[in-house]
Amino acid sequence: MKTLTDIPHLTGVKVLLRVDFNVPINNGSIKDDFRIRKALPTIDFLRGKGARLILISHIETSDGLVEAGSKEKGVSAKNSLAKKPTLAPVADYLKKKGLPVTFVKNISSAFAAAEALKDGEMILLENIRENKGEKENDRKFAEQLASLADIYVNDAFSVSHREHASVCAITGFLPSYAGFQLEEEVKQLSAAFNPSHPFLFILGGAKFDTKLPLIQKFSKTADTVFIGGALANDALKAKGYEVGVSKISDGATDISAVVNQPKIMIPVDVVVQNHVEKEIGDIGPIDSISDSGSKTLTALKAKIDVAQFILWNGPLGVYEKGFTEGTERLAETIANRTASDKNVRSIVGGGDTLAAIAKLGVEDKFTFVSTGGGAMLDFLAQGTLVGIEALNSSSQ
Repeated sequence: MKTLTDIPHLTGVKVLLRVDFNVPINNGSIKDDFRIRKALPTIDFLRGKGARLILISHIETSDGLVEAGSKEKGVSAKNSLAKKPTLAPVADYLKKKGLPVTFVKNISSAFAAAEALKDGEMILLENIRENKGEKENDRKFAEQLASLADIYVNDAFSVSHREHASVCAITGFLPSYAGFQLEEEVKQLSAAFNPSHPFLFILGGAKFDTKLPLIQKFSKTADTVFIGGALANDALKAKGYEVGVSKISDGATDISAVVNQPKIMIPVDVVVQNHVEKEIGDIGPIDSISDSGSKTLTALKAKIDVAQFILWNGPLGVYEKGFTEGTERLAETIANRTASDKNVRSIVGGGDTLAAIAKLGVEDKFTFVSTGGGAMLDFLAQGTLVGIEALNSSSQ
């Protein structure tokens, strides 16, 4: 990929910068600014060189949706769902940080705003996914976007697995470069392809069928692959255990050969509804597995305590429904291990994983915290992403 340092001249140059500002917002306040902070080095570099920035991003979470149903401050599920996702609070956040940003509500207004920019100034365009051509990777829409600027920079690793216009088609119309965060993601995640040992890979979340290639790939290179979250329900079922009414994958893929490999580690106890712990042999037909149990976490800690390379993506429990203990204990354990031994590398990512890390305030204890969830998994599985390939294939 061509990167920011390959750009020959930036003073007065209009830069279309794809970032990921899809952050949780409640009552107009950003609850976790992690992804915004990760974009700031690229923004600061470009502004410092005198570039004029047109920031584009998407946002999916409506204001208040995180707290839907809460009685605090009058937020209700009905009202929060009715609110349209907007990047306006992100523009306010950037202004409070002292950045000269103007919020632009639609593309038709963006042309005049872009022309009015002075060196070092920037505009933030409203939710790019409001435009029909974005998700369709429409070339005409990409060409319209491209007409706003002189060059394109992708610093949104976390959406670079999406074949969208502002990620892929856009590179056909402008000289295209990778931002600092995208460059760093590729560098850090690539370390998993040649890791130190013992290498522990922890994979949580759901959808076993889609993550099966990743498990198969890393079961060849990792010393231990721990399967947690809803993925563990599929593994338990494949090994003949009762899983009750727990969430399982829809697919009919036979995974017994995979989960019975000696490197594969699954929970030995679980937390079911009402936060009750049970051994895996005691799970009943009406139970719903919601988290890993304390014995499992102790066994996992023993692996972490000797690991030299730790790769983790995805929660161990149904985090959004309050089953947070397993994920948070795991985050603390990996953070403490990394902080206590400078030779240990820990790379983590995933939406609820990031939420746990933010809640605990341990972000700086990990070697690297990825902004990506699905993008991180796709990169680990394939060694590239469609957005990266688009940058590489840009002829300009």
